Amino acid sequence: MELDDAYANAAHIPGGADYPDRWAAQAAAFRSAARCELDLDYGETDRLRFDLFHPDRLARGVVIFVHGGYWLRFDKSYWSHLAAGPLAQGWAVAMPSYDLCPTVGIAQIGDQIARAIDVIARRVPGPVRLVGHSAGGQLVARVMAPRDGADWQQRVACVVPVSPVADLAPLMRTSMNKDLGITPAIAQAESPVHLPPPPCPVTVWVGGAERPVFLEQADLLAQAWAAPLVTVPLRHHFDVIEDLGLPDSDLTRAVLA
Repeated sequence: MELDDAYANAAHIPGGADYPDRWAAQAAAFRSAARCELDLDYGETDRLRFDLFHPDRLARGVVIFVHGGYWLRFDKSYWSHLAAGPLAQGWAVAMPSYDLCPTVGIAQIGDQIARAIDVIARRVPGPVRLVGHSAGGQLVARVMAPRDGADWQQRVACVVPVSPVADLAPLMRTSMNKDLGITPAIAQAESPVHLPPPPCPVTVWVGGAERPVFLEQADLLAQAWAAPLVTVPLRHHFDVIEDLGLPDSDLTRAVLA
């Protein structure tokens, strides 16, 4: 369809098809040596699980990382190694999986992430910091809209959407939408660009070598929420998130600021 190529990432990244296997191997190696609790329940289905990584001292709070994949693919097991940065700075890190489209819709995934954050926040005291990549960037931004019973929102110290899909409307012009099921009403309700900004600090993050639509998406959210926009030179959609695994990277510092 019209925008399929615009939103295709792997095809425009050298070796793009190799990244998922690389992530999975790095994540498995990290888990094998980490202090962690795996597959903790936060809901009824098999995918409603999270992994919790513990620092080597009393945690200062918890960083919650929400993965991307256009709400269609991946799970928590691909990203464990990204916990290394916050862990080294004394923060616990939680990584939830969630049900995927078309089994559920994007709004239902947002509700699942809200439930995951609630369960995680009850388990780990202190501030909560949210970071999400791509579709995960939409989820961590959308979940901050006011919702009944979300007492955990008062504990959120910052939100960092990385390469977020902040406006869902263009995805209606992609082949993915046969599984995503985005309608104009859903795009209006679930797009962070149409929602008020949260009361906590927000930093929008994007790679300078990303597809033009992702540079535009990041800029739209930064403008809508009057938030700082950080564009990292030479980083593309698949490696822009890797710096979260480094204790002293600019991205880790932004998440923990």
